[in-house]
Amino acid sequence: MIRIFLTGYMGAGKTTLGKAFARQLGLTFIDLDWYIEERFHQSIPNLFRERGEDGFRQLERNMLHEAGEFEDVVISTGGGTPCFFDNMDYMNRQGQTVFLDVPVDVLFRRLRVATQQRPILQGKTDDELRTFIGRALEGRMPHYSQARYRFDGSRLEDRRQIADSVASLRRLLDL
Repeated sequence: MIRIFLTGYMGAGKTTLGKAFARQLGLTFIDLDWYIEERFHQSIPNLFRERGEDGFRQLERNMLHEAGEFEDVVISTGGGTPCFFDNMDYMNRQGQTVFLDVPVDVLFRRLRVATQQRPILQGKTDDELRTFIGRALEGRMPHYSQARYRFDGSRLEDRRQIADSVASLRRLLDL
């Protein structure tokens, strides 16, 4: 039975790497945000607005615990998932946890083109965006660093890099 949780900041490549990794190992891939949206027939931003952050985080925790019972699965968590409740402890108990560590400059480059899809980033200048990412990442590091493994997620820009990263992650996890 394999259960792998990928954690890291938004734009770290959790979904990109997770999909490719799961496909190569013949595992099920679950993006926790997508899972929540499918279950509740609403977007994450709508759930956030409707329930507030506390309500959303409780819902997210419940869905993490539901998906965390599945077997032979790779779960890409939301960027904030590890930072609330006992979520990191839970993931560490349930399976292998991997923090995709990506430098601020790489996150900035990736997120700069995705600001329309991420309401929290909208309306920020480049300097404000870079500062926002750096501060948020620093604040979340105590949670991310509790993952059993730390993995460089900065090389996921093309198929070759993704394939190399999948091979590296397999070696790291001894799979």
